[in-house]
Amino acid sequence: MPDLSGPADRVSVLEAITDVALRHLELEEFLGEVLRRVRELFEVDTATAVLYDPGTERLAVTATAGMEEEVRQGTTIALGEGFTGRIAASREPIVLDRVDNTTVLSPLKWRKGLSALLGVPMLARGDLVGVLHVGSLVPRRFTDADTRLLHLVADRVALTVQAETTSAERAATTALQRSLLPTRFPLVDGMSFAARYLPGAPTAVGGDWYDVFPLPGDRLGVVIGDVAGHGLAAAVVMGRLRSALRAYALDYDSPAEVLGKLHRKVSHFEDRAMATVSYGIVDLATRRITLSSGGHLPPVFAAPERAACLVPVEPDPPVGLNIPVPRGRRETTLDLPAGSVLVFYTDGLVERRGHSIDTHLARLTAAVVPAPPDTVCAQVVDALIGPEPATDDVALLVLRLLPRDQDGGAGGAGGADDSVHCGQ
Repeated sequence: MPDLSGPADRVSVLEAITDVALRHLELEEFLGEVLRRVRELFEVDTATAVLYDPGTERLAVTATAGMEEEVRQGTTIALGEGFTGRIAASREPIVLDRVDNTTVLSPLKWRKGLSALLGVPMLARGDLVGVLHVGSLVPRRFTDADTRLLHLVADRVALTVQAETTSAERAATTALQRSLLPTRFPLVDGMSFAARYLPGAPTAVGGDWYDVFPLPGDRLGVVIGDVAGHGLAAAVVMGRLRSALRAYALDYDSPAEVLGKLHRKVSHFEDRAMATVSYGIVDLATRRITLSSGGHLPPVFAAPERAACLVPVEPDPPVGLNIPVPRGRRETTLDLPAGSVLVFYTDGLVERRGHSIDTHLARLTAAVVPAPPDTVCAQVVDALIGPEPATDDVALLVLRLLPRDQDGGAGGAGGADDSVHCGQ
């Protein structure tokens, strides 16, 4: 290996290994070419990049020069286990001058005949990206200079991997969420709908969702929800919750019971997930909505000749994390007279760091009027978001009972007047 004691020499080596010409390559092609250059530079027989998945807390052999079997066999390593896992857990380099079943977990390494290994963590802005290691078939004593140089290479590679992974995850998250949010609303006599989804500027899309779906018996399901967290992991959980809620909605007529089943499912199968959810069932014959809230902010109601207000829905705990619900989940029923609107939203619309949420809830309420849903969406976004990008994900759903002169007189008078009255 050449003398790399001077800063200029180290910079030239880094530029040779990760030059601009490699940046147009796909991630696996980029890693493969870098590892071939690392193997030549260090005069070793193997060079391997093992990437870390924080969701599973495991490392996966992603690219290699000289140990292709590990990639083909889908080798993964638990954090803290074996040579690679210990480097990742400690975030410190490790040098092995003996490679056998007592020092490494992977039989491929010692069966190949490796005599020495040097591995360093791949870190980017303090985050663990993976591990980079090199190996020699002949006895070799890796020096401190070898370790320092491999550290420099690993840091440079980690930044590229992180950028590519973030970009790919953002694209996948966006595609997933767009596939799950309704592209069109069901056609319902006497009702109209509109919605907006605004991704948070610094975080891209995440786990906010809304849904409207027909149910048997001339009823309509309405959902707004927010999975804790951001990015692909939150979007995946959101997709599972959306599907599960729809399934429970077909089997249970009570919104409280549906959220109870969803809470049990999330707590059991998604042990780290939590979500706030508001689920309502609109009875199209009586023009009433029955709501249950799993920790979600109350919707806003507005009707002709009434002041807009927050619906006094009884909030219960969010779904997930085995949070106890000592009183059982509750329901609130609200009349929906002709011309009224109901506005559901996620907390990104009204929560601002350093500001009282009550101020923004008041601003939201003032912006809601009994008007066409698209008009309401536009007024709410203008009043609460304005010209600046949203700082958190925002989902907004508006439903309207059409005035009687627009729906052909559809809708019944309902039964006994035992529902909550809002804004009187």
